[in-house]
Amino acid sequence: LAHHTRRPSSATANLQREPHSMNLFDLKGKVAVVTGGNGGIGLGMAKGLAKAGADIVVAGRDKAKSEAAVAELKGLGVKSAFIAVDVEKEASCRALITESAKQFGRVDILVNNAGINIRKQPEDYTMEEWHKVLNTNLTSAFICSQAAHPEMKKVGGGKVINIGSMMSLFGAPYTTPYATSKGGIVQMSRALATAWAKDNIQVNAVLPGWIDTALTKRARLDVPQLHDDVLRRTPAGRWGVPDDFEGIAVFLASPASDFVTGTAIPVCGGFSIRG
Repeated sequence: LAHHTRRPSSATANLQREPHSMNLFDLKGKVAVVTGGNGGIGLGMAKGLAKAGADIVVAGRDKAKSEAAVAELKGLGVKSAFIAVDVEKEASCRALITESAKQFGRVDILVNNAGINIRKQPEDYTMEEWHKVLNTNLTSAFICSQAAHPEMKKVGGGKVINIGSMMSLFGAPYTTPYATSKGGIVQMSRALATAWAKDNIQVNAVLPGWIDTALTKRARLDVPQLHDDVLRRTPAGRWGVPDDFEGIAVFLASPASDFVTGTAIPVCGGFSIRG
């Protein structure tokens, strides 16, 4: 059959891709910046990335909490450091990426996880509250991504993982600015994915379901029956925990997802598909 073997044409060759010579999920030598990485989903993702070999920048405001997270990540055998950031300030977001590249030598992975919610009926929000939620959840993700873009280009590509929400899909009466910001996360991820594919940068969103974190503990105090309602609607029959995000973080940060971009992946125990 040898005489039937043909070399690919130049056009076909351009469509082909060199096979991976490494473990698809190996992140050794990579550097990840995780905003809000000192607890909850952010720390869960940081732990997954560290277990796969990535060095981790924990970005946040709470120094004690962040340093505890750094110690935990170092215990997994990787380099980690805390860099303070105020995600409501453009200069602070840009300085985070600059300092991360300075301390670690490169930036390969950015997890835009920092977020807040203010629960009120829509007619009761002040403009200050509206802007605070959008600036924290959405604008900061854009600024950090924009700042990371040239650093990722320097190393031949990168991964941006933006954290959305079930409120990227559904509405609720007490989440107007939050839902707006998280819907924006999905559309921003799609826009960046199309713009930066040429630079070998994949941009995706993760949509957490109801996860047991400090943020949702407050929600359970604010919203009567929330706990039982979530259990009834979630096919998995439980609330999620931060460790449930280790795997999706590694997948979206690794070569395994090199042909996955512009997606929004629910991690919700089936909450998003329950009729």
